[in-house]
Amino acid sequence: MFHTSSGLRVLGRTVGALGALALVALGATPAAAGDPAAGVVLGEIAPIDGAEPGGTVRVPTSFTDTGTKALGKVWLTYTLSHGLAHPEPAGLPANCAYSTIAAGDGEPDRTEVICEFGQTVRPGVVYAPGRQLTFPVRDSALYEVIEVKAETAGYPYPGDNFSREVRGAAPAVELVEQPDAVAAPAGSARNGRWDEADVPVTAVNTADFKVTGARLQGDVGDTVPLTVSFADAGPAWVQRRDRADAARVVVRMPAGTSVARTDPYCRRTGSGEYVCGIDFPWVEEGYERSYTFRLKIDKAVSGARGSIGLTGASRPFDTDAGNDKAGIRLDVTGGDGASGGDRENTGAGAALPFVGAVAAAAVVAAGAVLVARHRANRR
Repeated sequence: MFHTSSGLRVLGRTVGALGALALVALGATPAAAGDPAAGVVLGEIAPIDGAEPGGTVRVPTSFTDTGTKALGKVWLTYTLSHGLAHPEPAGLPANCAYSTIAAGDGEPDRTEVICEFGQTVRPGVVYAPGRQLTFPVRDSALYEVIEVKAETAGYPYPGDNFSREVRGAAPAVELVEQPDAVAAPAGSARNGRWDEADVPVTAVNTADFKVTGARLQGDVGDTVPLTVSFADAGPAWVQRRDRADAARVVVRMPAGTSVARTDPYCRRTGSGEYVCGIDFPWVEEGYERSYTFRLKIDKAVSGARGSIGLTGASRPFDTDAGNDKAGIRLDVTGGDGASGGDRENTGAGAALPFVGAVAAAAVVAAGAVLVARHRANRR
């Protein structure tokens, strides 16, 4: 049966864990790979290439009971990455249900579809759903994965942050024997009562990573804010299969400046150079991340320019290289000398020599007038 209450799911997970501990305490253990009476092995599922956003993908799933006893119930679970979607209830069999799981614990959001088959499954026979499920491909799809899992120990409760399950409204689907398929050898189950496989799905799509620079202005001695940014303009999201950072940028500061405060997502890698990451090892379509520094203008340098640009692993999905780098321009409005402090330069230092010169000239002029008057009086 399907469980739609989150309380029941939490209780089920708790009871299952306590039950396992109780068995261990009593000297017994749940059925494992070495138990010849238990075992289920999935058939090979080839990677899916060339998926079209807006289309669908079909996952040909089969399995063998490699144990010595018939099974009375089997669950097939399909966990879909962000760029794939569940079938609508009208197209989902009544013995299947879906729920969505919000992002958390370093994992992006995903969708889980669970199908329950309450029928006898004989050992040594390959079974497959009489109608394989198809999953819609979102406009954001690129590097996707479908985790397929077959299990017999009990209802496969989803992880945390799941939504209420929605049950299908289409006719129920049954398991069908596959007499022409090659069965997995008896006793070959690696995990006892369950088996799983990750099926890569590659969509024909692109993602446009871009950066935005800045223009700064200030006097020598000023400390000014610098904000630059990275964004995924889509249409696809990106989570790399090689587990590399989804995106990294390098920021180079203009000459004549020093960094008074660094963005927490950035680290210094050289003189005036910083490498910045993002919040997670993936980026969703439309994601944007700003990086804010505070720069002290130490001296005026003619033509001082900095930059922000993409770095790290190659990006074969990004076909627009024109926005992979942007400039940071600094216009210094004060003099071209160095500043000895952090306060704003008021220009007083440059004005003092001029004031002194004017005062001296006034004294000289006054003296000349007095001399002229003295001479006139003597005549």
